[in-house]
Amino acid sequence: MPEVLSAPLVVEFPFTRSLGPVQSAFLTGLRERTVLGVKTSGGQVLVPPVEYDPATAEEIRDLVEVAPTGTVTTWAWNPAPRRDQPLRTPFAWVLVRLDGADTALLHVLDASGPDAVRTGMRVRVRWAAERAGAITDIACFEPYEGEPGAPAAPHDGRFADPVTGIVAPARLDYTYSPGRAPTDYLNALAERRTVGERCPSCRKVYVPPRGACPTCGIATAERVEVGPRGTVTTFCIVNIKARNLDIEVPYVYGHIALDGADLALHGRIGGIPYDQVRMGLRVEPVWTEGGRYPDHYRPTGEPDADYDAYKELI
Repeated sequence: MPEVLSAPLVVEFPFTRSLGPVQSAFLTGLRERTVLGVKTSGGQVLVPPVEYDPATAEEIRDLVEVAPTGTVTTWAWNPAPRRDQPLRTPFAWVLVRLDGADTALLHVLDASGPDAVRTGMRVRVRWAAERAGAITDIACFEPYEGEPGAPAAPHDGRFADPVTGIVAPARLDYTYSPGRAPTDYLNALAERRTVGERCPSCRKVYVPPRGACPTCGIATAERVEVGPRGTVTTFCIVNIKARNLDIEVPYVYGHIALDGADLALHGRIGGIPYDQVRMGLRVEPVWTEGGRYPDHYRPTGEPDADYDAYKELI
């Protein structure tokens, strides 16, 4: 039985964004243990606040302070918290309508178990010990048996040292297991060969293969070895250094149509100054010792390919 390949993969992109006056006031308020919402022209108080009325699309900036107590409108139990979630023990995801607000805020509830959670239960904010101007300044919600908080009151949104920007991390961890066709492709790469599959209908050769023709939608099985040389069809110059990638900027990534293939794959282009890479450049793979795939592609020294030879692969 052939080996089943699998590998852990992480897709991560920390997104840096600036804040407008409403979001700045909201997050700075959390740092100061103050929950702010925004009032629409129709009188609704939205928490968390937005800068444009979802009903009329008009700009709204009338900030109001709401209570740190509220009511659970709906919930879902999480028995196994994952990395970077707010609590390390089992908890409930909850939508909480804070006293004075007309919309609900998504956060977590620290409860002993699902039997301790119900729609309509009263809760209050548990503030984080250290706050920096983020939604995590609310550590969680906790059950609350006290009186409702004060009605919403106008607030000017002014705080010392306001938060003007945030970094929002986005990360996806998963295990990838390729199917038959990608496994054949990866095993061939480990032998320094590149194989694709030919569609029995349109006769196009696709690299990397996926086991089906993306044009005709029918299964493919006929293996075809392509390359190893190819032609740069399009490219981009990368000027931002990626985390955990030991490549100095600027560098070039391009789409490369391997000889015999009807679909361009992408790869890094080296061995040439970045500002000399061009469409039609003829390249070949460069392998590192023990590498399972080409480290990069370099110029072959051949004359550039004629545009008509690769224009259908751009």
